[in-house]
Amino acid sequence: MNTDVTLLVATLNHFHPLSKGVQEYLRNSSVAVPFQKGELLLKEGDVCEHIWFINKGVIRGYVKEGHKDITTWITAEYELVTSIYGLENNEPATENIQALENCELLALTNKNVQELYEKFPEFNITIRKLLQQYYKDAEGRAFVARLTNAENKYKYFLKRYRHLANRVPLKYIASFLGMTLETLSRTRSKMSNSRSS
Repeated sequence: MNTDVTLLVATLNHFHPLSKGVQEYLRNSSVAVPFQKGELLLKEGDVCEHIWFINKGVIRGYVKEGHKDITTWITAEYELVTSIYGLENNEPATENIQALENCELLALTNKNVQELYEKFPEFNITIRKLLQQYYKDAEGRAFVARLTNAENKYKYFLKRYRHLANRVPLKYIASFLGMTLETLSRTRSKMSNSRSS
């Protein structure tokens, strides 16, 4: 079954040009999968067997600490999401992955990804460059976690994720930034007042 992989191909081409063989493989192997708002793509403890490309929607990763959810990352259109534990080691996921909006995704199995590595050696370059970008993103998340000033944390969020500021519920943004919802609300109000004065 041929699937529209136009956005996926364009995104991956940004890292390294995809051969016609890789593009054809993606067309024939990708499966369109919808997820409803609030639905889990992956539950902590399960082995992740897929990598998803976001055609439309917002997704977060989170861990549970007692009754509390801690948002670990947030992302949206034209990004790939998975559990690295499952992709490389077939180990149980440490995070939950949840749709924050109704999402339109493309799914590839881990087996598909391994076949791409083996059949198309140039695809390894694409994934290496993609992982470099994701490592850079993870470094940014580690940086913001170390900031102690709430305003600086939120400024970082706006610099990196402004496109999500009005799409993601504030409770998830606060959790992602390691602050209470009340602190985030005060910080936003303070910043808004200082801009208007």
